Amino acid sequence: MSEKFSFQVLAECSQTKARAGLFLTPHGIVETPRFMPVGTLANVKTITTAQLGETGAQMVLANTYHLHLQPGEAIVAKAGGLHSFMQWHGPMLTDSGGFQVFSLSELRQVTDEGVTFRSPRDGQVINITPEKSIQIQNTLGADVIMAFDECPPYPASRTAVEAATNRTYQWLERCIATHQRQDQALFGIVQGGIHLDLRAQAAQALAKLNLPGYAIGGVSVGEPPELIHQIVKATAPFLPREKPRYLMGVGTYREMAQAVAAGVDVFDCVIPTRLARHGAALVQQGNRWNLKNAQFREDFTPLDETCPCYTCQSFTRAYLCHLVRSHEILAYTLLSIHNITELVRFTQRMRQAILSDRFTTEFAFWLTEEVN
Repeated sequence: MSEKFSFQVLAECSQTKARAGLFLTPHGIVETPRFMPVGTLANVKTITTAQLGETGAQMVLANTYHLHLQPGEAIVAKAGGLHSFMQWHGPMLTDSGGFQVFSLSELRQVTDEGVTFRSPRDGQVINITPEKSIQIQNTLGADVIMAFDECPPYPASRTAVEAATNRTYQWLERCIATHQRQDQALFGIVQGGIHLDLRAQAAQALAKLNLPGYAIGGVSVGEPPELIHQIVKATAPFLPREKPRYLMGVGTYREMAQAVAAGVDVFDCVIPTRLARHGAALVQQGNRWNLKNAQFREDFTPLDETCPCYTCQSFTRAYLCHLVRSHEILAYTLLSIHNITELVRFTQRMRQAILSDRFTTEFAFWLTEEVN
């Protein structure tokens, strides 16, 4: 790991693999475990970076593929890099564009060389190889960049998953050879679908490369939650203890708690802002409230009296209900502020519980399998 990056495990749970740590980056420290909001196009939807900072977020994710399409990495570089462009001065991570290999399956063709996309914006044909992905990310300038990978769908045949897993490793080697910047940490991604033996083999192979950090990818792509838990629990122990572990695309309470118990450190998900745009609030114990409901029209209490966010400290459920029912944009801003704060606070509480070795006691509810 470059001297600009370090990861320190401060405490470990005596009954699980959960750990509390510090991940040092050129733009600051990430206290783990920690939830990362998603800022796909160099913005977290509906809120400013000043508002984002007040949620307690420390690290933000942006999307390589979409930024390549609009405005283009050259413009971001002319603005001084991604941090300057969006005026977020904390740690940042860019994904590789690999998820679009999965999500844009009807618009792309995958070969050993790379991926050919047809832009959903204008139909333009775009070629992204491992080398191109790294070059784009080097130009964007985030602290952590991700290797280009192939994310197999669920369900998929074992043959298809094996091919994607092998290709992901081969692409990683090309990413490593292309990566140029010492102020950016390149993370590898473990694939393998639902096949635990493939996951173990992939994780062990990646661990030998001594990368600055590692991600578990290819989950939350349609498989049931219990399979996600099995995959994470089986994969994490093969990743180096002294390096940060990132679970991609996961952000529910139970999934994060169980992943932390398996030894994962950071997460990202679009859940808080997506729910906000549908008029929904995340509240403690995992409840989701639809603020359109008539029960809130004359409820003059905060969403959560214990929440320190601007929304809860300033406005009532009745006001939020009014904004949502009126389709006011401010509703989405206020709910996004609260929802992000809530998920960040959840991971902060896990961190404190690990530091005091009370993780399994305080989070017992989330560590059990969900009963339908």
